[in-house]
Amino acid sequence: MERFLSRIFEKLSNAKAGGLFAFIFFVVAVLICIFGFWKTFFILIFTLFGFIVGAFLFADEGRFKKFLDRILPPGRVR
Repeated sequence: MERFLSRIFEKLSNAKAGGLFAFIFFVVAVLICIFGFWKTFFILIFTLFGFIVGAFLFADEGRFKKFLDRILPPGRVR
């Protein structure tokens, strides 16, 4: 997780971070105007949760295979 956060801060340290955050906040503002605060909050929380889970599972291929083995029984499929 520490390596992941350091990569994010490294990418945000360049000059394009202002444009990126302007776009992100524009999208959030449009979502609030369309759906309202609580529905937008719900969408953002689940998006963040999905991003964290995806980054955790796909960071290591072996971890993802172990996750699939827990959910799907190993056998005929692979």
